[in-house]
Amino acid sequence: MTFRIGTRASALAMAQSGMIAAQLGGQLVPIVSEGDTSTASLSTLGGRGVFATALRDALLAGEVDALVHSFKDLPTTPEPGLAIAAVPERADARDALCARDGLTLLTLPAGARVGTGSPRRRAQLAARRPDLVLVDLRGNVDTRLGRVGADDPERRLDAVMLAAAGLERLGRLDAATDLLPLDEWPTAPAQAALAVETRLGDEHLASAIDHAPSRLAADAERAVLALLGAGCAAPIGAHAFVEDGLLFLSATVYRPDGGASVSSSHAAAFDDDPDAATDLARRVTDELLGLGAADLAPLTD
Repeated sequence: MTFRIGTRASALAMAQSGMIAAQLGGQLVPIVSEGDTSTASLSTLGGRGVFATALRDALLAGEVDALVHSFKDLPTTPEPGLAIAAVPERADARDALCARDGLTLLTLPAGARVGTGSPRRRAQLAARRPDLVLVDLRGNVDTRLGRVGADDPERRLDAVMLAAAGLERLGRLDAATDLLPLDEWPTAPAQAALAVETRLGDEHLASAIDHAPSRLAADAERAVLALLGAGCAAPIGAHAFVEDGLLFLSATVYRPDGGASVSSSHAAAFDDDPDAATDLARRVTDELLGLGAADLAPLTD
């Protein structure tokens, strides 16, 4: 019996789902969502969770046996009847600046036009380089990269911000001119992590490729969103990692215009405690709220 793996139809989704299909054995089934066909901004569509809806409908209907998601695109509320069966080893979670002429974030000239569709990246860019012109950007990776130095002055951008993991999975990491360190530039919760989702009770279909440290870190970052009541398009950066038996978690909430932010960092031993990620995230979010995070940015969906 063929193991059917549902995926978005974009080049990036097909590439990363193909990696999972190669590990598990299976056939890819492309599924088109509203987020793939609409040109509206993600915020007006309801955030990145729009990409998951059509996929999950197909899984619940029995049209596929598993799904591969970019974990950062999933709503933090569990979907009834479904389970995250595996989080494979995470790729590079950093953001990448892809600029003309090898420019970096520090060397972009004043007034340079930088494209991004992420409220979090916009806030970070505005905070670090308020002299840049930020341009809302949608489209696949090749479309975005094609606007860097484009001949058409209406489309031309000096740089775009993308995820390093996506570039690497598409064989386009050479387009990156600056990789931004996570301790200074936290990225979207669970960025670069994949989630393999199955119907509840079918977790064994993918559990062999689960990477416990990657799942723990991604769960801690996503728990920050959940505890803040925030959507995946909120201007929030988070970074978690496992080292020497400890789980480390940092998170930052930005004002959308980049004019202010609050941050919190904590660490805890996790052993085999299934609640370790959530407990640590609660300490971080309690501190963020105490510092005024709710007054900085719209956190609700």
